[in-house]
Amino acid sequence: MGAVTSPLNMSEGKAPTGRARGRLQLILILLVVLGPMLLATAMYKLQFWVPDSRSYHGEMLGTGQSRADLGVSADEQRWQLLVSTPKECGLDCQQLVYLARQIQIGLGRDASRASHALATAQALGADYQARLDREYPQLQRYPLDLSKYAEMSQGKQDAQLWIVDPHGNLVLRYDARVKGKDLLNDLRHLLKLSNIG
Repeated sequence: MGAVTSPLNMSEGKAPTGRARGRLQLILILLVVLGPMLLATAMYKLQFWVPDSRSYHGEMLGTGQSRADLGVSADEQRWQLLVSTPKECGLDCQQLVYLARQIQIGLGRDASRASHALATAQALGADYQARLDREYPQLQRYPLDLSKYAEMSQGKQDAQLWIVDPHGNLVLRYDARVKGKDLLNDLRHLLKLSNIG
């Protein structure tokens, strides 16, 4: 005669299998939730699988420097294309001033979210001053503190263009060789990502 199994014995035999399945599901859920965070942390700390390419064209300045650190006192609440020069505004400076204005116009419907400005340590020539008054009526002009500027510009004497965010933080820096299309693409990308200004 065969052994008779009671319903009680059958349920005891299935219980460990259900418990093991529950543990496996819990482990899988934890892996799905914590796995990407652990992988991202390891990638950051160990610097592996980090892409070498970048999507911007200027020099990134993400170290918390502000427009005031650059030697410019201003209270602009919009994105700003700021041209700076420690000497007189020569041809490279004038080209950047023209480019900054064209970039602002090129923003189209977002043009009101940005402004253009010029910061110089020396007085502008009378001819160029008159031209700015006539052709660039919205150009903001600031004096440049050379002692602060020398440190931020790393001793460069050439004119530079800076993208400044609405909080006054320096975001990107360009020299006079920048292409207008690259600069416009960078600023459009920043405006698209930003919910300020």
